[in-house]
Amino acid sequence: MWNVTQDDIEAMAIGAGILGTGGGGSPYIGRLRMQEILKQGYTVQIMPLEELADDARVCEVGWMGAPTVGVEKLPNGDESVHVVAALEEYIGHKIDAIACSEVGGANSIAPLEAGALTNKPVVDGDAMGRAFPEMQMSTLFINGVGCTPAAMVDEKGNTVIFGHLTDSRTFEKFGRDLCVQMGCVSLLALPVMSGADVKAHSVPRTLTLVKKVGDAVLHARTVKSPFVDAVLDVTGGKEIFAGKLIDVQRRTIAGFARGELVAEGLGSYRGDFLHIAFQNENLVAWRGNRDSRDEVVACVPDLICMLESDTGEPITTEQLRYGLRINILAIPCTDKFRTEKALKVVGPAAFGYPEVTYNPLPKRPGQGIE
Repeated sequence: MWNVTQDDIEAMAIGAGILGTGGGGSPYIGRLRMQEILKQGYTVQIMPLEELADDARVCEVGWMGAPTVGVEKLPNGDESVHVVAALEEYIGHKIDAIACSEVGGANSIAPLEAGALTNKPVVDGDAMGRAFPEMQMSTLFINGVGCTPAAMVDEKGNTVIFGHLTDSRTFEKFGRDLCVQMGCVSLLALPVMSGADVKAHSVPRTLTLVKKVGDAVLHARTVKSPFVDAVLDVTGGKEIFAGKLIDVQRRTIAGFARGELVAEGLGSYRGDFLHIAFQNENLVAWRGNRDSRDEVVACVPDLICMLESDTGEPITTEQLRYGLRINILAIPCTDKFRTEKALKVVGPAAFGYPEVTYNPLPKRPGQGIE
């Protein structure tokens, strides 16, 4: 195990923002909240997957909602305590460890907050190896782990228990409707899982990975070396574009931030344009001209990640605005999402792009998302 420090949180917020591919909630707000918790004397330990007992009771803790709302509608700070306690009361047992639902944005920080405030270790892994917008897009649920029992709370203390739902797609529908009624932001603890299931189906060592990515960016700032090279040395993948944002169409619909951006190339990309469609997270990137999409250069489930060119800071969906100078990276996803079964849930067709063919990015052995 390792104890999370203030410096770790700074690095993890950067790494989580990058791997969040635009979504997962604001890593900046998550960082501020977690750093304050550590200042108050709380501690949290990261537990290797291998050390989790097979019969341990584990639940994920993570936020649901639209990132554009989450930067304005702030939590009260007690949600993670209430949601874990509600789930424990319902099942009549203590939860032994906290897991991460998606290693992206604020949802990389949420389990750390829950672990610190409830005095439980946090498992070094997650169910996506990135962020995705919908509940069923999880390595756990794709492989048959049940999605309930679960608990949901809002910042006012309203609490909902989900005793049984037939599948994770149904949970997405019911949970999303309730989340909208809660103001488009809510915190979930779900499901109650065995340690054996968590070990069998999670993407391993992803909290360690986000720290490595963030450390690489911070080191690049110190020595004034390229941020893009620093990130890709950890994650694998490639740069697919560099330029500035010239158009952003974004709207909050049914608990999601949906839209499209257009970037104009600079430097070696001058004369090119890149279009990206997003639903909280970046989904498909096309190269083309100002008004047309001509060639797919990256798509889900691989990661399309955006960095601010001067600082290496991740750019999330709610931060998109005209004039931003950006570098865009494509990073290989976990092998757990490259199966035929998984691609039906997380491939481009699942997001309404059946005409887009997924061509997996090559991976380097021993590097990046496992």
